[in-house]
Amino acid sequence: MKKGLFVLFVLSATVSNAQINFNKIKDEVKTVEKTVITPTNTTTTTTTTTTTTTTPVTTTQTTQPSALASLSDGDVTGALKEALVQGASKASASLNVTDGYYKNPKVKIPFPPEAANVAMELRKLGYGKKVDDFELTLNRSAEQAAVEAAPIFKKAITGMNVTDAKKILTGSDTAATSYLRQQTFTSLYTLFSPHIKTALGNNNVASKWTELTILYNKIPLVKKKVSTDLIGFTTNESLQGLFTLVAEEEAKIRKNPVSQTTDLLKKVFGSL
Repeated sequence: MKKGLFVLFVLSATVSNAQINFNKIKDEVKTVEKTVITPTNTTTTTTTTTTTTTTPVTTTQTTQPSALASLSDGDVTGALKEALVQGASKASASLNVTDGYYKNPKVKIPFPPEAANVAMELRKLGYGKKVDDFELTLNRSAEQAAVEAAPIFKKAITGMNVTDAKKILTGSDTAATSYLRQQTFTSLYTLFSPHIKTALGNNNVASKWTELTILYNKIPLVKKKVSTDLIGFTTNESLQGLFTLVAEEEAKIRKNPVSQTTDLLKKVFGSL
C-alpha cells in the first residue's frame, strides 16, 4: 500500500514538472514571435518602398541640332541640282564614245524584244552577221546622240523645288534620279527623240532594218509580219541607259567624298 502511494506521488510530480516545462516553452515561443517574426515583416515593407527609378539620360538627347537640320533650303536644292547635273554630265560623257553603249552590259541596246523571232530565225538561216550589224548600229546611234543628253537634263533639273529636294536628300541612294525620271522622262523623250532619229539616219539603221524584215518575211510559214518603231525603241532604250548611269553617279556622290567635287556637295552630302 505504501508502495502504491509512492508511485502516485512520483507520477504527480512528473506531471507537474511537464506542465512547468510546457508553460516555459510556450513563453519562449511568444518571445520569439515578438523579436523575430514581427521585425521580418517590417523589413519587407521598407525594402519595397525604397525602390526608385531615375531617367536623367533622356533629357540630353535632343540638346544638339543635327548637321542636316542646319542646312538652308538653298543649300539643299542647290546641292541636289549640282549632283544631278554632275551625274548627267558624266553619264552622258561616258556614253558618248565608241562602245559607250555597245560594250557596257548595263546599258547595251538589244535587238528589239518584240522582234526576237526575227533575229532567231535569221541566225538559223545564216544571217547572223546582218543581225549583229543591225544591233551595233542601234548602239552607235545612241552613242552619237548621247552628247545631247546633258544640256537636256540640265534644263529639266532646274524645275526642282525645295519640298522635293528635302525629301530626295534623305531618300534612297538614287532618290534624285528616280525623281528626275518621274518628272521629266516624257519631256526628255520628246526632246531626245529627234537626235536619235538623226543618228539612226546617219548609220543607215532604217535600211538595215528593212533588209532584215524583208528577209524574215520571205521565210515560209511566217505568221506575223514585223513592224517596229525604231526611233521610239532606240530613244527609250537610250534614256533608260542614261538614267542607269546617272543613278550610279548619284550613289557615288552620296557615299564617296571624292565624288563630292564642290564645297556645296561636301557640305550637304557630308551631313548625311
